[in-house]
Amino acid sequence: MQIFQKEITVTETDLDQLNHVNNVRYVQWVQDIAEAHWLKNASQQILDSYYWVLVKHTIDYKGQAFLGDDILIKTYVESSEGVSSIRKVEMHNQSSNKLIIRSETKWCLIEKKTNRPSRISSEIAEMFN
Repeated sequence: MQIFQKEITVTETDLDQLNHVNNVRYVQWVQDIAEAHWLKNASQQILDSYYWVLVKHTIDYKGQAFLGDDILIKTYVESSEGVSSIRKVEMHNQSSNKLIIRSETKWCLIEKKTNRPSRISSEIAEMFN
């Protein structure tokens, strides 16, 4: 299992009226890190042939993040079977190492030429092992 991670710092545009990170922002960060992981690993030929669509998304909120907090976002693909893949994401506050959110997303691989689901090849699955 290959873990991909990046760090971000909470800015004012990430906050809601309660002055902590807006729930919608967490959803965006989950999507952003999944995309970054895909783009890092996929060849240009694969990128030209396929894309992913989100089928199901769950987030468990365990804590809060505030302006200036440094957040470590980690993701990995837990499984790939048929046309779908399960991805896990966790976000931790860097200074306290406390878990902020845990997410599980189900993605479907789509062939660009047909815009239809495509079986995940061993080549694609192995990019995330």
